[in-house]
Amino acid sequence: MAASRCLLAARHFSTSSVGAQMVKPPVQVYGVGGRYATALYSAASKQKALDQVDKDMSNVETLMGKSTALSDFMGNPTIKKQQKISVLTDVLKGEKISPSTVNFFGLLADNGRLGKVKEVFVSWRRIMAAHRGEVVCNVTTAKTLDASQQKQVQEALKGFIKKGESLQLNMNVDPSIIGGMIVEVGDKYVDMSTATKVKTLTNLIKEAV
Repeated sequence: MAASRCLLAARHFSTSSVGAQMVKPPVQVYGVGGRYATALYSAASKQKALDQVDKDMSNVETLMGKSTALSDFMGNPTIKKQQKISVLTDVLKGEKISPSTVNFFGLLADNGRLGKVKEVFVSWRRIMAAHRGEVVCNVTTAKTLDASQQKQVQEALKGFIKKGESLQLNMNVDPSIIGGMIVEVGDKYVDMSTATKVKTLTNLIKEAV
C-alpha cells in the first residue's frame, strides 16, 4: 500500500508523463514523510530537476521557519483543503517556487498531509545528502565544543566514511546528557553520554539489591 501511495504521489507531482517504475533514492527513509520525500525524489529525478527541487524545498522550509502564520496555516486541520491549496499555491508562486514543487505541496494539501511537512523536509534532506555523497553526522554534547575539540571529533569520525564521501557534521548541545557525547552517523548510534552511564550503573545497582 505504501508503494502504491508513492507511485500515486509521483504521478500527481509530475507535470509530464512518467513511467510506473520508481527511481529509488540512495538511502531508504521511513514514515509518511519518507514516502512523500521518496515520491518527490523519484519524480524530480525523472524530470532531471533534482537541483531545482532541492533549492525549492530549502526555500520553502526557510519560509516556514520565518513565517509562523504560514506554518500554523499549513498545520491547521480546521481549514478546508481547497482553501489551503489556493493560498499555498499563491504564496509559493510569489516566492518563485517552481511549478513542479508547487504541485507537490498542493498534493500534500489535497491528501491532508501538510501536517507532516516537517517530516518530509527531514527525509528530503537525508535523501539529498546521500545523493551528494554526504554522510550526515549528529554529535550531541553537554556543552559547546571549542574549535580544537570540534576538529578532533571531525577527524575521528572520518573513519566512518568511505572514499568519495564527505562528512556533514552537525553539532548539538544538550545539557541533560551531563557529559560525554552521543554520536549518530548514518544508521549508527553510539551513546557515550555520562547520563546514560549513570542510568546503566543505577540499574545494575538496583538489580543487585
